[in-house]
Amino acid sequence: MFYEFVYPLVRYFTPFNVFQYLSFRGAYAALTTLLLCYIFGPKVIEALKRLKVGQVVREELPGHSSKGGTPTMGGIFIIVSIAIAMLLWTDFSNIYIWLILGALIAFGFLGFLDDYLKITKKSSGGLSPSKKLIGQFIISLAIMLILYFTGSSDITDIYVPFFKDPVINLGFLWIPFGVLLIMGSSNAVNFGDGLDGLLAGLLIFAFITLAILAYLSGHAEFSSYLGIPFISGAGEIMIFCLAITGACVGFLWFNSHPAEVFMGDVGSLSLGGVMAVIALMIKKEILIFIIGGVFVMEIVSVIIQVISFKKRGKRVFRKTPIHHHFEELGWAESKIVTRFWILGGLFAIIALSTLKIQ
Repeated sequence: MFYEFVYPLVRYFTPFNVFQYLSFRGAYAALTTLLLCYIFGPKVIEALKRLKVGQVVREELPGHSSKGGTPTMGGIFIIVSIAIAMLLWTDFSNIYIWLILGALIAFGFLGFLDDYLKITKKSSGGLSPSKKLIGQFIISLAIMLILYFTGSSDITDIYVPFFKDPVINLGFLWIPFGVLLIMGSSNAVNFGDGLDGLLAGLLIFAFITLAILAYLSGHAEFSSYLGIPFISGAGEIMIFCLAITGACVGFLWFNSHPAEVFMGDVGSLSLGGVMAVIALMIKKEILIFIIGGVFVMEIVSVIIQVISFKKRGKRVFRKTPIHHHFEELGWAESKIVTRFWILGGLFAIIALSTLKIQ
């Protein structure tokens, strides 16, 4: 909104020229979401308490019984703050912004249904796994079809870290590949939401990294120098990434231990899905496995546990996702969160280092 209506006035008031800079709009998008979450967070938490929107703790996690009843679905004010920031600071002629915002809202609505059913049923079950997967599949397929038919001819190229040129062009197979990536990312991030502050902190690292990569990919000179594909319009994606970062920082103020509110599936499913959508847009489909390395650990631990138990009748981990395994080993919750944040930061550094190692 500011960009659309204020920037054209630069001919009358030259300081408005600052609105053309992505760095300026990105910084203020982050500040907007942070302040919105910080200012309105207490009001939202109070409203959730009045509505009795409390967390239902899984029976197999007796150590978390004290968290029962803590307001959940805090992801709602993350999504709303991001949407407001996008209205204020982005160029809405950019199709990427519309698509990312649509993905955020669609996955958020699916997560809302899951959280709502958990609360009304007083159960940690929510939507059945099949219904949740069907919903994720429909949203992911719609996104991929739009990207495929509106993108450039080389959008189906796959780039691998440490290799300068595309390794393979998937053609039409890029669509099912992207669908699986979006669904996998959405679920992996969802699995990472289990300890106070854990998910919000990890998402901050991930989206700062994606913001840097989006900015570089949308800059012709930088992308040419680094040998990465130039994506016209990708700079606006950076603003979205920084808005999400600001929202996560603002949310973390209330979600740090002991948490006053939980993100819920409305937040984790949506932010996980958007993370993969952005990676697909800026041609970092493989690099996202490094950027979200901790989330990969979380979902892989669940897969290993399920396969091992079905095939051998034995568990590899004491509990999954893997952060609960460390709880069972006696690690304090704050120590697990801090160490996983450190891992998230290391994965971010490794991902960015691949820009010069190719």
